[in-house]
Parts: sequence; C-alpha cells; structure tokens
Amino acid sequence: MTAPDSLPLHALAEGSLAAASPDLLRAMVKTFADALMSAEADALCNAEYGQVSDERVNYRNGYRPREWDTRVGTVELAIPKLRQGSYFPHWLLERRRRAEQALISVVATAYLLGVSTRRVEKLAESLGVTQLSKSQVSAMAKHLDEQVAAFRNRPLDAGPYAFVWVDALTQKVREGGRIINVHALIAVGVNADGHREILGIDVATAEDGAGWLAFLRSLIARGLTGVQLVISDAHAGLVDAIGAVLPGSSWQRCRTHYARNLLSQVPKSAQPWVATLRGPSSNNPTPTP
Repeated sequence: MTAPDSLPLHALAEGSLAAASPDLLRAMVKTFADALMSAEADALCNAEYGQVSDERVNYRNGYRPREWDTRVGTVELAIPKLRQGSYFPHWLLERRRRAEQALISVVATAYLLGVSTRRVEKLAESLGVTQLSKSQVSAMAKHLDEQVAAFRNRPLDAGPYAFVWVDALTQKVREGGRIINVHALIAVGVNADGHREILGIDVATAEDGAGWLAFLRSLIARGLTGVQLVISDAHAGLVDAIGAVLPGSSWQRCRTHYARNLLSQVPKSAQPWVATLRGPSSNNPTPTP
C-alpha cells in the first residue's frame, strides 16, 4: 500500500471533492459561475447591482434559471436579465466544456492553496471575461474562500478511517514581495464507505516534527478515528508525530518513496537495472505486511 505518488494535486482534489462531497463542489461551482455572470451584467449596466450612478446605462430585471450539466451533477444557474437588450454568458454558450474545466480547476486550486484575486482574475481571463473590476474579483474570491474554509474545517464524521496516507508537497508562494517555498501537508483517508477522502490540508514553512504534530492533532480534533494503518515516507519527524498522535495504529513506509530513495543511491546508468530487479511499485490500496 503506497501513499499517492506525487499526485497531480488538482486531479486529486477534484476527484476527492466530487467523491467525498459532491454537493459542496457543485455549490462552489455555482457560486463562482453566478458571481461571474453578475459581474458581467454589472459591466453591461456600467454600474454595480443596486448602485446609484449617473453613468448607469441599463438595469437588472430579475433572473432566468438554466440547468448546466457538469461532471459533478446538474448546476442550477441564475442568469441575470436586463431591462433593455439581453444577456447570456458567451463563455458558457460557446465553450461549455472549457468553462466547466476551468471552474472546477479553480475550485480545486482554492481548496489546496487558498483563493487569491490573481487566480480568480486569471480564470476570468481564460474564459474571455476582461471587464471585471478589482472589487468584483475580490468579492468572488471571498465567496469561494468562505466555502473552502468551511470544507477544510468540517467535522470528520465519515469514519472510522482505517487507512490514512500522509505526505508533504513543496509549493511556491509569494510572500512579502518574494517567492518562497512552503510545504503543503496533506492527509488522505479511506472512510467507512470505502471511499478515498481528503481529510485535511495545511501549509507549513518547514516539514518538521512540530508541523506534522500540529497537523495530525488538528485531524484528531476534527474527528479522525479508527486509524489502523498510516502510510508515509520515512521522514523522522513525521514518523515520530504519527507514533505520538496515533499510538494505536501501525506505520508502513510508502513504496514509491522507498523506490525513489533506493534509486538515488545508485549511479544513473544503473537505475533502470535496479528498478527492474525491484519490480513495479504498486498503488494497490491493500495493506501488506
């Protein structure tokens, strides 16, 4: 049994969010799509909704519902209506598949790394929307942030979680005007229904024992129970933290990490031969002795 192998993070987040809480992912997609359409309608009116302005050229006139079929289910959109003329989001009409992929991608990014106005702005630009004001972008990011925070802090009540994988992934972030490396601590578990679920994500400045200890304790505080086996790399601080916080569980070294560690100890020319002797690394979620 191995921990996820340096997973494509967005794919893991998207799949796990859809499997573990499809209603949440659907709600987040709806929130962003509705906010994007509202911002476009404001741009056409030349004033924000409810704002008194001499520059206003049009007014809102209610909404019309439209169903949007996505991979996470049917999303009920509320498309703004205008008193003069009509409005329909061209990005939804002309590039439906692209719009869905972009929206779900930003939701996955928001879950993993938090929402920033820059990410929201880039998403809007990828859909061809370039008339958003800074205040509109900030409001859209805030809406997503609230939903992300609620999901990340949710009670872990789908347990017991018999098997748990933990790993850290290095990410680059901007802080104080410079780019630094941070460590995204991630835990994935198998819940009582047999489905894989992202249990938690936290960001630490260093991958040390104190960071892992705090992260695992936060999972326990949210309701993590019934852990029988924890799979991770052999990071000393992480192994000690697992023993301290989950004393009744067994620990197994991740095969994928072990294979990488092994290959790093031999010359590059010999790595294919050593890898062949060792055999394929399995990601089968069946614990082995």
